[in-house]
Amino acid sequence: MNILDLLLSAENKPALDEVARNFGLNEQQTRNAVEGLIPALSRGMQNNTGNEQGMDDLLDALRSGKHAQYMEQPNTLSRPETTEDGNGILGHIFGNKQVSRDVAARVSEQSGISSTILKKMLPVVASLVMGAISKKVIGGGSASQVNRGTSGGLIGMLLDSDRDGSIWDDVLGMAAKGLLR
Repeated sequence: MNILDLLLSAENKPALDEVARNFGLNEQQTRNAVEGLIPALSRGMQNNTGNEQGMDDLLDALRSGKHAQYMEQPNTLSRPETTEDGNGILGHIFGNKQVSRDVAARVSEQSGISSTILKKMLPVVASLVMGAISKKVIGGGSASQVNRGTSGGLIGMLLDSDRDGSIWDDVLGMAAKGLLR
């Protein structure tokens, strides 16, 4: 299961329903937006976790953050703190705001959803991604037990759905899937 499948799974439907409500989108529009935004987020996360320091930073964020709350308590998605957290996540993933703007513009062209909405939605989706990863990696266990050896493999699996060691084909496949809907 990759991160997109995880986010779109039935167990996470309440979180996506909350996103739809918050941004005035219907279920299909929300799905299209998530399908369009996830490849860029996955690619950025893969780039950042491709070295020891990047993976350590992600695992530290999973240990110290309360990201699972976004999946477990969807009402938290409308809070300003969630957007603030998401913007911090985007800063780590993309490095600057222009990349976020470019991602929103590209997904807007593909989905027909306003780039203004997508720019506002992107930090919330980034928070959801961290929430989904946190829930999967930490689950019901202790965050202090998270380590690079076991969690790094799971994170890699989430970002590389066909387990071929590269997410590029996965990213392109997810993007194509989103365009064909």
